[in-house]
Amino acid sequence: MSRNPPLARLLPFAVVDDAWRLALAPALAAAVTLPFVPPVGLGLVALTFGVLWFHRDPDRTPPDPERAVVSPADGTVSVVREEGTRLRVGVYMSAADVHVNRAPIAGNVREVRHRPGANRPAFDKESERNEQVAIDFGEYELLVIAGWFARRIHPAVEAGDRVERGDRVGHVSFGSRADVVLPADVERDDLLVNEGDAVRAGETIIAERE
Repeated sequence: MSRNPPLARLLPFAVVDDAWRLALAPALAAAVTLPFVPPVGLGLVALTFGVLWFHRDPDRTPPDPERAVVSPADGTVSVVREEGTRLRVGVYMSAADVHVNRAPIAGNVREVRHRPGANRPAFDKESERNEQVAIDFGEYELLVIAGWFARRIHPAVEAGDRVERGDRVGHVSFGSRADVVLPADVERDDLLVNEGDAVRAGETIIAERE
């Protein structure tokens, strides 16, 4: 994702490149409508800026501890559970949260898999059957799950890429969930978050490895 999208200087915040494409239709409609039907035109202008605001992409600074595992998303921890010998932590992203996802741990991308599925609300337990993209790092896996409205998952990495902890790995449009299946050496006592906790992608420590 480029840090210098077109017309970025007009906004007080950075956005992902896809935001400009998604905002183009309401922006053009606003330009046509505003002179003739001002209330509708103003509504379309607000929609245009709303789309851009939703896709904002702020910089983040990962914490210092090298063994820290950081949150993959902004939002609220909605899942903490054991899956066999591994722990899974899921973060629900509401419409008000930043939707850029980040690597919880440094690593090499082994595989990026897309799986089509249903369109349940992202906070619903059944949402794990939704469309999702899995970014497999070998020792851990990041799962980005689309919500009922969000069916646009945009991974920014591919197999063979190297990422550092806190690096951007993709984004989702309009509401979703990001889960991390932690490395096998992370135990329940290593977790620093519980369901209901607010977290920030790339900055909040969700676990500390020994």
